[in-house]
Amino acid sequence: MLHFATMPERLNIAVVGCGYWGPNLARNFHQLKTARLAVLCDADLARAQELAVFYAQARAVANYADVLADPTVTAVALATPARTHFELARRALESGKHVLVEKPLAMTGAQCEQLTALAAGRGLTLMVGHTFEYNPAVWKIKELIGAGHIGQLYYIYANRVNLGRVQSDINALWSIAPHDVSIVLYLLGAMPCEVSAHGAAFLTGGIEDVVFMTLAFPQNVLVHIQASWLDPSKTRRMTVVGSQRMIVYDDVDNESKIKIYDKGVYRKGDPAYGEFQYRVHSGDIHTPKIDMTEPLANECAHFVECALSGRPPRTDGASGGRTVRVLEAAQRSLDRHGETVMIQ
Repeated sequence: MLHFATMPERLNIAVVGCGYWGPNLARNFHQLKTARLAVLCDADLARAQELAVFYAQARAVANYADVLADPTVTAVALATPARTHFELARRALESGKHVLVEKPLAMTGAQCEQLTALAAGRGLTLMVGHTFEYNPAVWKIKELIGAGHIGQLYYIYANRVNLGRVQSDINALWSIAPHDVSIVLYLLGAMPCEVSAHGAAFLTGGIEDVVFMTLAFPQNVLVHIQASWLDPSKTRRMTVVGSQRMIVYDDVDNESKIKIYDKGVYRKGDPAYGEFQYRVHSGDIHTPKIDMTEPLANECAHFVECALSGRPPRTDGASGGRTVRVLEAAQRSLDRHGETVMIQ
């Protein structure tokens, strides 16, 4: 008698939105043994059909309702414009599908709470695509901060700029800044107390091409983020400054994502008399070895694992909601010409 091994359960996934980011999701889900790329959906059917050429098992459709009505589709990955995320995710959850939503999860904190509650009530996985929280380099920075390797954390600043991809429906704050906001919330494990933001719209009226935002966290930690699609070169850099060491994370650098600078300023003197001298310490630059894997591959595998097992995802609805709450407050500050906005 022949005995056949039980095939592992697989998640049948529909990727909705086949434009800028959808093809990356399709590629990664296709490569997973625990997933099956079943449907490619786009309002422009030709675009879905062009992508489906590479995946024989995936059928191309233009109508989202067809995806939701298909009982064989158990999960949906949304890579559609940001302002559609809430409605499309809500409909998918109500149809009993697990949902992965590209950032931002929604456009308001209230919408994020509604999606989170809906997913919890139906026992479904809701996950937001904060891709950089699945980056081994970011994991390493989190480890270094948590171990006290840099001493007392003073401040963080991030530059995420490029020339293009210009958008006309959302500004640079909602398009680009979610990456760095989610990274910072992950690294610090806390919400900021307040935010202020300035920006300018040079190309399209009312749509800021560049945004500068400052976040104030507990323990007097400051974070500054610059986001722009109107810059001469592509930069994805974050600098973490501590009392003993400093870290530079350069996502564009393919050889050394992280450099640790053994540099700092310390106080020397007699505190009884209030006489201090400040000494600058400057040591070696260390580049730790990091086993890099594609962050999006990690993200997609994690989504499938959570949907199949029922375990909560690292970037769940609550995580997406925290990032959106910061963005909401920053948008209010933008609208009020940089006025400081408290975050409850």
